[in-house]
Amino acid sequence: MDVRRRSSVAPPPSPLVGKRKNDVGLMKKVKDLPPHPPPPPAKPSDALPLPLYITNVVFFTLFFSVVYFLLQRWREKIRNSTPLHIVSLSEIAAIIAFVASFIYLLGFFGIDFVQSFILRPSQDDAWDDDEVLADNNANLDKFFIKEDSRSAPCAAALDLDCPLPPIKKVVVDPIPVAPTPLPAEDEEIIKAVVSGTIPSYSLESRLGNCKLAAAIRREALQRMTGKSLEGLPFDGFNYESILGQCCEMPVGYVQLPVGIAGPLLLDGKEYSVPMATTEGCLVASTNRGCKAIYASGGATSVVLRDGMTRAPVVRFPTAQRAAQLKFFLEEPLNFDTLSSFFNSSSRFARLQNIKCAIAGKNLYLRISCSTGDAMGMNMISKGVQNVLDFLQNDFPDMDVIGISGNFCSDKKPAAVNWIEGRGKSVVCEAIIKDEVVRKVLKTNVAALVELNILKNLTGSAMAGALGGFNAHASNIVSAIYIATGQDPAQNVESSHCITMMEAVNDGKDLHISVTMPSIEVGTVGGGSQLASQSACLNLLGVKGASKELPGANSRRLATIVAGSVLAGELSLMSALAAGQLVNSHMKYNRANKDVQQVSS
Repeated sequence: MDVRRRSSVAPPPSPLVGKRKNDVGLMKKVKDLPPHPPPPPAKPSDALPLPLYITNVVFFTLFFSVVYFLLQRWREKIRNSTPLHIVSLSEIAAIIAFVASFIYLLGFFGIDFVQSFILRPSQDDAWDDDEVLADNNANLDKFFIKEDSRSAPCAAALDLDCPLPPIKKVVVDPIPVAPTPLPAEDEEIIKAVVSGTIPSYSLESRLGNCKLAAAIRREALQRMTGKSLEGLPFDGFNYESILGQCCEMPVGYVQLPVGIAGPLLLDGKEYSVPMATTEGCLVASTNRGCKAIYASGGATSVVLRDGMTRAPVVRFPTAQRAAQLKFFLEEPLNFDTLSSFFNSSSRFARLQNIKCAIAGKNLYLRISCSTGDAMGMNMISKGVQNVLDFLQNDFPDMDVIGISGNFCSDKKPAAVNWIEGRGKSVVCEAIIKDEVVRKVLKTNVAALVELNILKNLTGSAMAGALGGFNAHASNIVSAIYIATGQDPAQNVESSHCITMMEAVNDGKDLHISVTMPSIEVGTVGGGSQLASQSACLNLLGVKGASKELPGANSRRLATIVAGSVLAGELSLMSALAAGQLVNSHMKYNRANKDVQQVSS
């Protein structure tokens, strides 16, 4: 059997191939492997008299039990002023048990930890279960013929019944023994993934190597689909950093250019704003707005509100019972009790308020809390669960339908976010001088004011817009969110914005403001911890949690988002008022290899 048959358009070599020489010879070695694989290497844990999981339970229980016992005894001695070195027979036995269990746990996990780095798990250790190996003594060729003969999306690549062209034998030197995994083993795993005997999602846990797992998954995907992933980068990324946090089943990463707009002069500080986008003109336009704001003395911002929301939905037998819970939750005397249960879930989560809405027998609880420098969705969900568990005691007939009932409302345009706010509610304003409007923005104050009324206000009302009384706030929000590791899907409600323009100082200058009631950002957790996104947060001076005041960094990031939207709105509206939009997009939003021509 030979597994090198491909579809008419063969996928490019995988990252595994680039690291090894002579793929043909290596794959032939897979075929020539002896029918009976060597037994797995002996492990220190094989000497245990009991099954491993029972032994672990025994020693874990023993360890924590004796620790608790000794701490209680020493606490009593301290209270009674008894010397600690005077020990009873039971204490001596507890100390011996503590030392023994500690040595066992340290040795067991230490050996396992070292083995995970030094020894690659053998085939049997990696996936020896009933689904994969019905017979451990079966010939490897027979195993893969049996599994690979199934139909697949790319029949040409996997149809082993098709006659194969003669292949010239390639003689290679024996594979040297090395600490790195053998190519034959990797090829064997790829075949198992293609055949479906090894789930692709389990590669990281089975192999213990995230990059190797991604490389195997990538090659298996190319073979199953017959499609090339040549343009999707693989190397140069830390796959360990996303495990269990950012992305499952990775096969590579997408490159996005990051441009810098600024400096943005906001609240007396200058910021270089990173924007990840593929839309030409966006960074240039925002940069022009920053220039106009800077030349006019800068912009100012105010955070009006800071609170994430989660709204579970519960059901009662009658609407009357639902109303009773509503009255209970909205009673000020009960707030402290509810807060104690909610706040116990986190160091930073602090309950702010609970607003309820009834639909028949169903009650929606919109719970709001502060979340420090985290965006806070996971944090508030834990607190909400604590509150629901507490309420279940006094309202046993309450049926929790879902911890999120869309009254939050997350990642959907909703009037409740537009009115009540969600995340950070920010207003940002600036007064642009008449001279700057004419020389930098190439228009005049009267034209901008008129266009804003007819486009952003009247036009949006005609369209039935919900929170969309602006020119292109979502453009700037999305670009900054992607660059700084925010949740791009929350651009939906975070882009809610109303842009206001008014002539001031006897009509000479322009007052412009943006009001954004639901900017959802965080500087810890999620994608913000990835290297590239963390670098962009560091550029803004808001990386990680604030050491001085919890939540200060995330609030500052929200004001930067609003200030950047202010710059983007100012520039785009000016381009529309001056009739420059089409010309600028033809210049910057079309492919042009002549850099000098684009810059001119």
